[in-house]
Amino acid sequence: MKYGFDNDKYVQIQSEHIKERIAQFGNKLYLELGGKLFDDHHASRVLPGFKPDSKLTMLSQLKEQAEIVIVISARDIERNKVRNDLGITYDMDVLRLREAFTERGFLVSSVVVTHYNGQSSAVAFRERLERMGIKTYCHYTIEGYPTNVDLIDSDDGFGRNDYVETTRPLVIVTAPGPGSGKMAVCLSQLYNEHKRGVEAGYAKFETFPVWSLPLKHPVNIAYEAATADLNDVNMIDPFHLEAYGKTAINYNRDIEIFPVLNALFEGIYGENPYKSPTDMGVNMVGFCINDDAVCCEASRQEIIRRYFTALNRLATGDANEGEVNKIALNLKQAKIDAGYRRPTVAARERAERSGVHCSAIELADGSIITAETSVLLGPSAALILNATKHLAGIDHDVKLIPQAMIEPIQYTKLNYLRGRNPRLHTDEVLVALSVLSTHDENCRRALEKLPELEGCQVHCTVMLGEVDHKIFKKLGVGLTCDPAKKKSSKDK
Repeated sequence: MKYGFDNDKYVQIQSEHIKERIAQFGNKLYLELGGKLFDDHHASRVLPGFKPDSKLTMLSQLKEQAEIVIVISARDIERNKVRNDLGITYDMDVLRLREAFTERGFLVSSVVVTHYNGQSSAVAFRERLERMGIKTYCHYTIEGYPTNVDLIDSDDGFGRNDYVETTRPLVIVTAPGPGSGKMAVCLSQLYNEHKRGVEAGYAKFETFPVWSLPLKHPVNIAYEAATADLNDVNMIDPFHLEAYGKTAINYNRDIEIFPVLNALFEGIYGENPYKSPTDMGVNMVGFCINDDAVCCEASRQEIIRRYFTALNRLATGDANEGEVNKIALNLKQAKIDAGYRRPTVAARERAERSGVHCSAIELADGSIITAETSVLLGPSAALILNATKHLAGIDHDVKLIPQAMIEPIQYTKLNYLRGRNPRLHTDEVLVALSVLSTHDENCRRALEKLPELEGCQVHCTVMLGEVDHKIFKKLGVGLTCDPAKKKSSKDK
């Protein structure tokens, strides 16, 4: 895997920059955390070398100064909103986040339920948290938010919200996902702190778009593709340009809300310490890219991956054409198409020749390895075997898993587990290889090559199941699939 990002530098300079911002506001800062604090796989894909938990590692430098407040919207609790990447509801993710932070030594001081209007599901969730000994607070829906500044900046607006008790200089405000109300919680706290004689500050920690990179840089275009369902658009920050004569990149929602934030800050403090939405941010990620070409290439692959993901979601009814069209426009902005992805071309060409579903992987040295569906193996399982054999220098004709071992597994799947697909999936192939590796040298050598698949790109001409997706994700492989379903029950 080629790296283009200096993770150690990032951990150092990002934590120092946040310390400076805390000091700027008299040692009390509310830091709105956009995106994921850990398991940030998007960042690690477009910035090779960025570790999924880099932000958490960085904030660990500030652990003794920090506490965490987790925010969840009552609306998301009411409709059982699910995190697509984890398959769990937002309320369950609040508990997961709290446990994960606590295990890493962070103080999670409370949970704030926003958009609260007495919803029964939100009441039940609050009661559950309180039984667990977790402090909970409610913030209410404010009519006309965020434009009705006079009401918001009053005792009937922010003043009506519960005051969240905090004790440390840095308060990190995070949430399971977007739209939870993190910014409103921060601003409400500023209002209520001010009433109590505390002049706290606010800053935003969001990795993308990267303000210091050009507007049409592939890393920033990849962010647009990642948020196509939110319809975010990267823009040149006009306030920053006017104030400093310098170009900085932000996105439409922050730019559109800045005049309102400016009025709120002036209402609370008499003046706004920031001249632009970019000023509010503390993101230093753009200064830690040490190989721009590697990050550009990784981002182009991510844009294509997002496009295929949207096509698959459209095929299953989980997305709309607007999302697909938005990412198609991102492809044009990056001056690429699906044919730019070499394994996509290779898999489709083999499928055209063979008449069955196929897969292909591009290895680190540029080699393209392909595989096809057989009576014994699915296309992804066959591909892992072919790729690891190639990397281990094992002849392609060598059968790592004998048919005599595959057949009993197939019998169990069909007869005991009542499955319809007799073929082995990736997890089953890896388990079989592991068992055989104790006495088969080739299987052992093939297994040892799995780490070399990290960062490689795979394409399959059929939509794969959840198990195969998870295996490729754990291996660090970038996967795309054509939005084609299985042709018959024997291919399921």
